[in-house]
Amino acid sequence: MHIKANQLIVIINVLTGLLILIIALFPQNVLRIALGLPFVLFFPGYVLITALFPRKENLSDIERIALSFGLSLAVVPLNGLVLNYLPWGINLNSILYSLSIFIVVTSVAAWLRQRKLSEDEKFSVRISFGSWSKQNPLGKVLSIILGFTVVGLLGVIVYTIAVPRTSEQYTEFYVLNTEGKATDYPDELRLGETGYIILGVVNHERQAVSYTIEIQIDGESSGAVGPMTLENEEKSEFIVEFHPQKIGEHQKVEFLLFRDEVVEPYLQLHLWINVN
Repeated sequence: MHIKANQLIVIINVLTGLLILIIALFPQNVLRIALGLPFVLFFPGYVLITALFPRKENLSDIERIALSFGLSLAVVPLNGLVLNYLPWGINLNSILYSLSIFIVVTSVAAWLRQRKLSEDEKFSVRISFGSWSKQNPLGKVLSIILGFTVVGLLGVIVYTIAVPRTSEQYTEFYVLNTEGKATDYPDELRLGETGYIILGVVNHERQAVSYTIEIQIDGESSGAVGPMTLENEEKSEFIVEFHPQKIGEHQKVEFLLFRDEVVEPYLQLHLWINVN
């Protein structure tokens, strides 16, 4: 059975488009994992190898497939390095779309280079179960290594699907200024003046949790918020005020988050203020 290079490139691009649709419409679907692994580990390297070496005499089938895995492992980190210096940063969507663009652009280059060759010069993937004895020793070694690699990847896919990763349990606790930004907090107050900030709590504990927040200035209580109960993945933001009771510089305003009935603070934040 022979699969032409351009046919395999079309299949790769179709699967890439299918992966984008699955992630956009069904983000928790197991097909995301099944297509995501070859998308990261094989597709980028294969289209690049096809663009660089379009002739069948350039590389054997085994060498071409092995180099496709190797180049993919080189392209993906370089792609992440570039994204790290761009405004989008490194996240699921930026990686998905940047690699997809790379695959499409490189596929076009590969198709154009293949187009210039005659049918005899173009390589095709030969799928045959009776050619083992015809391979040279190096080809047999590469075939064995490639076989173990494919089996290992399939094992990872099966394990990932059968034993999904348990998400970490934690609580987000953050402070913002009254405009909702993590900067320009009130740090210069007059005695008797009230300071205002926004506190945010997000529950990622996978269960309902009761929270209480205590406000302290230099170790002395200055008010409290709660108790309030948040369901899993529920978020609450609210304006909190604090009232300094004495003049002095470098006073520490603490926000202590308590969980359920535990007497020790679960999380804490603080600001420094000068009171004139």
